[in-house]
Amino acid sequence: RPPLVYGPRVKGNFLSLLKLCRRGLPLPLGAVRNRRSLIYVGNLCDALIRCLDHPGPAGGIFHVHDGDPVSTPDLVRGVAAALGRPARLVPVPPGLLAGAARLAGKGEAWRRLAESLYVDDRRFREIADWAPPYTRDHGLAATADWFRGAV
Repeated sequence: RPPLVYGPRVKGNFLSLLKLCRRGLPLPLGAVRNRRSLIYVGNLCDALIRCLDHPGPAGGIFHVHDGDPVSTPDLVRGVAAALGRPARLVPVPPGLLAGAARLAGKGEAWRRLAESLYVDDRRFREIADWAPPYTRDHGLAATADWFRGAV
C-alpha cells in the first residue's frame, strides 16, 4: 500500500506543487511540522517486482516508501531545488492557515497538505529483503525533468 506516489506523469496535488514551485511564489508553509511518507514510482515498481520474485511477501499487506519521512516545507525545498528554483517559504502559523482554509471551504485540502501521514515499511523491508534503489533526490530530479518537458 503506497503513500503519495510521485514521478514522471504525476497528477493531482504533486503536480500542483510542481507548478507552484516553478512560479517561485512565496508559500506560507514554512511553519508546518509534519512527517509525510512518499514513494518514487521507480521505487514502487521495484517493490512490486520484489513481491513477484521473492517468496516472503506472498499474501501480505505491506507499506512501502522512499525512506525517512519528509515535512511539507522540506518537500517544497526538494521540489524547488530539483526545478532549479529557490524555495520561498514563509512561516505562517498552521492554525491560522487551517482556519483560513476552513473559511474558504478548503479545510480537507489543508488537512491533506499539513497533517502527518507516515507509514512504517520495516516489515516489508525485512520480509522481502528490500531497500529502495532510488533516493528521494533522484526521484524528484526525474519528476522535475519530466515536468520541464511536459508542462
